[in-house]
Amino acid sequence: MVADVSSRRVVSPSNFARTWLNRLGPVLGLVLVIVIFAILIGAPEKYLSLKNFRTVLAQTVIVGIGAIGMTIIIISGGIDLSVGSAIALTGVITALGINAGWSTPIALGAGILVGGAVGLVNGLAITRLRVVPFIATLGMLGVARGLAKGIAGSQTVNMPETWANSLLLTVPKAAWLLVAPGVWITIGLAVIAAIVLRNTVFGRRVFALGSNEAAARACGIATDRLKIYIYALAGLLFGLAGVMQMSRLRQGDPTVAAGLELDIIAAVVIGGGSLSGGEGSILGSMIGALIMAFLRNGCQQVGWPNYVQEIIIGALIIIAVAVDRWRSSRMAMT
Repeated sequence: MVADVSSRRVVSPSNFARTWLNRLGPVLGLVLVIVIFAILIGAPEKYLSLKNFRTVLAQTVIVGIGAIGMTIIIISGGIDLSVGSAIALTGVITALGINAGWSTPIALGAGILVGGAVGLVNGLAITRLRVVPFIATLGMLGVARGLAKGIAGSQTVNMPETWANSLLLTVPKAAWLLVAPGVWITIGLAVIAAIVLRNTVFGRRVFALGSNEAAARACGIATDRLKIYIYALAGLLFGLAGVMQMSRLRQGDPTVAAGLELDIIAAVVIGGGSLSGGEGSILGSMIGALIMAFLRNGCQQVGWPNYVQEIIIGALIIIAVAVDRWRSSRMAMT
């Protein structure tokens, strides 16, 4: 009798090393960015100071929350280009609600729900109208931006002082918080999202959908309904990012966050997410968001103009996608 060992998975040393390199790659990238700019600035004690770390963490919040939602979408094999417009729309809605005399929690909730509605419409367009995610969300980019400008009368919406304006203070009013309340909210959401993706039926179905949609459907997964849930959930997170953007500016601005979707997508891809779907992690995306924040912060302190930052970020996206394609081809060969 021959023992059946076909179910045993043998992991070669090269595959083991490659797996850990993929996991540690974003961390090594973050350390490299910090070291390079600490040297370029010529004042490491300033760049690595507690004050600057607080500033960078506060600057990471909007991209970080957006990256949580985008990670779920990209793992499922989708994409969302309407994030920046959704953030602008939710910020305007929240500011208008506060101006109208709504209580702050209700106004914030309304903004978040509007973000969820944008995501829901995206999901319905993709599943019911059979429009590919790239085109559906590209169209929503224009629709949401136009709505934001129309509702705001093509001008910024100023609002009175409330506790919502303190969510992204570099130095929190309550000293025991250490960092901005928005940073703690982002950390909490990241932990919850990571647990859900790795330890729930919903999370396993998201990975299955992105890995092979036809196989997922054959296994009994209602893929269309799952896509609607994914885009609506991500929309709620984008709405929360819009609330944070409003808190930073202390006003609702219909022109804000133009192009922010590139930073968010870059954070996910740099963090190990695959645009082919089926691969990615919340932790990796958070590290990717930190890389983007430290990079922008470093460029500003060195004194490089904004266009240099855009060139570097664009190059990083190309490199990250190229590495992803190379990694996928190597895995296919093995």
